[in-house]
Amino acid sequence: MKKVKNFVIALVIGLLLGLWFGVNIGKGHPFYANPFKAATVKEQLKRTGESIMEKSGQALEKGGKALQDKMKENQ
Repeated sequence: MKKVKNFVIALVIGLLLGLWFGVNIGKGHPFYANPFKAATVKEQLKRTGESIMEKSGQALEKGGKALQDKMKENQ
């Protein structure tokens, strides 16, 4: 019975640590950071800016392909 109790305790501790590290890794923070800490305004602006840059890059790529297709049609 003692082995089962130790196993359950180890399992719970492992799950909690895994959740802690997983949340931090998912947010792009160091794995030992506090996952409950609210993001600063600077971090939020950085993430938003990165997202905007990625979306605008995709739009430019799509527009470039459309122009290339149009040029091929006119030739």
